[in-house]
Amino acid sequence: MNRGFYTIMCAQFLSSLADNALLIAAIALLASIQAPDWMTPLLKLFFVVSYVCLAAWVGLFADSMPKGRVMFLTNTIKAVGCLMMLFGSHPLLAYAVVGVGAAAYSPAKYGILTELLPAKKLVIANGWIEGLTVGSIILGVVLGGVLIKPDIAQPILDACHLSAVGLTTFAESAIFVIGFVYVAAALVNLAIPDTGVRYPPQRFEPVSSIKSFYESCRLLWTDRLGQISLSVTTLFWGAGAVLQFLVLKWCEHALGMDLSEGAVMQAVVSLGIAIGAFLAAARIPLKKSLNVLPMGIIMGVLVVSVSYFTADMAPAGGVPFFGHVLSWAVIFAGLIMVLVGICAGFFVVPMNALLQHRGHVLMSAGRSIAVQNFNENLSILTMLGVYSLLIKFDLSVPATMLVFGLFVSVSMFLVILKHRHNQKEFDSLHLIGEQPRHDHDRVTTEN
Repeated sequence: MNRGFYTIMCAQFLSSLADNALLIAAIALLASIQAPDWMTPLLKLFFVVSYVCLAAWVGLFADSMPKGRVMFLTNTIKAVGCLMMLFGSHPLLAYAVVGVGAAAYSPAKYGILTELLPAKKLVIANGWIEGLTVGSIILGVVLGGVLIKPDIAQPILDACHLSAVGLTTFAESAIFVIGFVYVAAALVNLAIPDTGVRYPPQRFEPVSSIKSFYESCRLLWTDRLGQISLSVTTLFWGAGAVLQFLVLKWCEHALGMDLSEGAVMQAVVSLGIAIGAFLAAARIPLKKSLNVLPMGIIMGVLVVSVSYFTADMAPAGGVPFFGHVLSWAVIFAGLIMVLVGICAGFFVVPMNALLQHRGHVLMSAGRSIAVQNFNENLSILTMLGVYSLLIKFDLSVPATMLVFGLFVSVSMFLVILKHRHNQKEFDSLHLIGEQPRHDHDRVTTEN
């Protein structure tokens, strides 16, 4: 891996760290204004709506200039969203602006990997990127949980004299700090080298852009490998968005944890994803990426297994841990959540690499990632919308966990059946490693 790859990793770490810390701070901000419970999952919904609405154009935008510059501009938009959240905008609207930045950031972040690295290194690169991203998720949710604690937030409010500009709550103190992390990410983006890859001038006309995007979607969904990997990543990100909020509710219901403590359990799931991502990067070459599909079924079964678990079912006592005592209930729950994360990381990293490869073969890097983001975030919108309705209609947390786990397992089983059916008709595995079909459409210049 070259220096440019490590610079991308650093920028991605800081940007993702801020995204996840901001989610926890925004949840606290909603609580401070006494917003109803069903509004909390709408934070993520408002965040990802831009991925769907702008999907036809963000890929074009990512291919219109060097991707390091795109990443700088989009992180700046995220910082603006933070400022809006601090100074009067509703948290949902401000978080939607952050989502605009994230939607435009993603095609550049992943697209630059296919420009910078050969296909045989994509699983390893994705393992590092996803592992580091998950590390940033772990630290981000912990950072968000720490920053909203009174003994941390109050000194920040006092030291920075934030009350002088109307910032008085602990959530606002946390968001103030997170804004500087976005600024740091934007500055690191400036150090990302230009890969030298140039695409033809991009046309942003609404009708032609939508037609072109539709054609890109059709290419991936009709490709025998693309449709399988796209199905898996679409399911994973939709389910993962629900799991973010469901874990917090489950920790409160089953273990009696508050928001800060639940954020730590969220981080435990992310730790498992990091472990699974590194295992996949080390053990699964691109040509064997489809062998990991059964891990998705196991993930769903694990969620089902803890759906009706409560602290009362575990033995009394616990284990000393840094001056605290971890109860056996928390230890058991933490182990299951780590296993859920390992399964998730182990199957999504090879699928992500395969999808990037097929997208790069069939179309440009930016456009393929935009298609991926559109489908994945449409899944997030749908699943979070359903989850919000389940909360509004007072479905219990254990029942929601049960439905969620069964849905994941059954969906992954159907994807496996589809892949086996595809293989009976045509052995598509030999397509892995195929050269891009669009190289004649782009001009590569020296840096």
